[in-house]
Amino acid sequence: MALRIPDDQMKYLRLLSEKYPTLRSVTREIINLTAILNLPKGTEHFMSDLHGEYEAFCHILNNCSGVIREKVEALYGDTLSHDEIKEICTLIYYPDRKLRLIRREKHIDRDWYRTTLERMLEIARVLSSKYTRSKVRKAMPEDYAYIIDELLHAQRDEDNNQVRYHNNILDSIININADDFVISLAGLIKRLAVDRLHIVGDIYDRGDSADKILDLLMTHHSLDIEWGNHDILWMGAACGSDACIVGAVRNCINYHATRTLESGYGISLRTLSGFARDTYPEKSSEKAALHAITVIQFKLEGQIILRNPEYRMEDRLLLDKIDRETGTVTVGGKTYALNETSFPTVDPSDPYALSEGEQAVMDDLRASFLGSEKLRKHTAFLYDNGGMYRIYNGNLLYHGCVPMNDDGSFREVEFFGEKFSGKAFFDMADTIARHAYYGTSKNIKGLDFMWYLRCGENSPLCGRLTKGFERAFIDDKSAWSEPKNPYYSHYYNKETCEKILKEFGLTSPASHIVNGHTPVRTVKGELPIRADGKLLVIDGGFCKNYHETTGIAGYTLIYNSHGLRLKAHRPFRTIDEALRENRDIHSNSEIVETEHRRMMVGDTDVGEGLHAQIADLYSLLEIYRSGVITPRDPE
Repeated sequence: MALRIPDDQMKYLRLLSEKYPTLRSVTREIINLTAILNLPKGTEHFMSDLHGEYEAFCHILNNCSGVIREKVEALYGDTLSHDEIKEICTLIYYPDRKLRLIRREKHIDRDWYRTTLERMLEIARVLSSKYTRSKVRKAMPEDYAYIIDELLHAQRDEDNNQVRYHNNILDSIININADDFVISLAGLIKRLAVDRLHIVGDIYDRGDSADKILDLLMTHHSLDIEWGNHDILWMGAACGSDACIVGAVRNCINYHATRTLESGYGISLRTLSGFARDTYPEKSSEKAALHAITVIQFKLEGQIILRNPEYRMEDRLLLDKIDRETGTVTVGGKTYALNETSFPTVDPSDPYALSEGEQAVMDDLRASFLGSEKLRKHTAFLYDNGGMYRIYNGNLLYHGCVPMNDDGSFREVEFFGEKFSGKAFFDMADTIARHAYYGTSKNIKGLDFMWYLRCGENSPLCGRLTKGFERAFIDDKSAWSEPKNPYYSHYYNKETCEKILKEFGLTSPASHIVNGHTPVRTVKGELPIRADGKLLVIDGGFCKNYHETTGIAGYTLIYNSHGLRLKAHRPFRTIDEALRENRDIHSNSEIVETEHRRMMVGDTDVGEGLHAQIADLYSLLEIYRSGVITPRDPE
């Protein structure tokens, strides 16, 4: 009986036959892909809320939230001292700098190099065991790939030929360039330790080195980024939103993080500083600049609110509520004393209009932001590798919240003449954010919406009523309270989280929500595991300003073939201290969920794709054997 194959499938199989032209090539690929399905799932590393703290981020990235240390202790815990284990871990984390330090402190001889290289090779060998040899080879530095491949797979034989071969290679390495080989091996170990990195939002703000974090992320072999509210602020600034520009500048000044602006992105604050000095001569230079940019910020935000009534943020229009005679402001029907009464650029008849000097400041800042080549490069990277959310291996990742009503239903919001809720709201926001960057013409509505995503009460990246004006100009902290979206009450409920997962197409009992954005206040008894384990809050707590509030330096998450583990971290000091004292970040590990059987590649998203490829190859094999397509001569 002749095979009946739909025309579109037949067209695809003919194309596939060009890649696999023989029976043998098809069979070989089926065997290869089937074998990959039965390898252990690679390790995923989840981090969130980095907030520009480069050194702490760099260390946790290098130690893979303790994964490398655990492997070293498992291998050498019974044979090496505690200090020896710490030293080899630090060498893996910072090989170049640690080698220089060791060389200054003690003599490094051939025996040290041989012992160190053999230990590092054994660590790499253990970590490579869950990957195909081909994948490991691709992960190796190109110049040393052949040598490392030989060393990783050297085996004892009857006459120890392989051992002698192995020793001769090590002798040659030590004679020629041992340091470079140590550095290359350390890089391979870190690459093999984590198969996929997830950054669940907020690379920017507070710390002064967000640009350095992005430089490092751009070298990572496999990652995704779920945008945070602080990221979208900088993305909006790079797109040309004036409100986002002043928001980014004000944050940098307020948190003493202007290095990111000036050294990182080459954005000059000279025009702002000169304007501030002339307009507020009674203030110090820094306070004058902060006050000047703050007034400009609330003016520009007021303009957005006025031209976008659908945002429903009229209660944030407060410049026109200032009573200059009494030095007070009325907010929500209550009158508060202002801690600042100098508003010479605010015209009572048109309070949200920029003065001539303020407009000149904005023109200069906009030109600097749009002209920064490095900022453009980083913004393109965030768009290429990021999004409002991510579904990966059955888990849902997002930074902020799924806006809800008091009863736990998804809140319906109206933007651009349409109504959205749940997943559709995220998808719309993602589309608008991309159009703001990639669109051929800059649509003011799209740029305004980038600002709304940063601080809107119903924004999936924010989810609270922000009180920027009150925090800046009112000392009475009772005015600072920022009511949160009901989501932050309902996400303790397992049924709510299951409803969210279902909304995004995830119905497996093994699925989880991985959520950033909100620091976990352990000192107040808060736990990162919520809704009976269905939702995990992993705000990294990298920001030093949070440590007193949270009691720790936040959480990261590890998901390997054995299950999920939360890692609670102590505050990190400096890389220099880590190098001198072999000091690691102390991390406590808490098992969230253990797989009943070890999770294999076949159970992952990659495995789903491989299953589909295998099915196609079997169809091609059947086509060849039926004679519908004639295979080429055997290889």
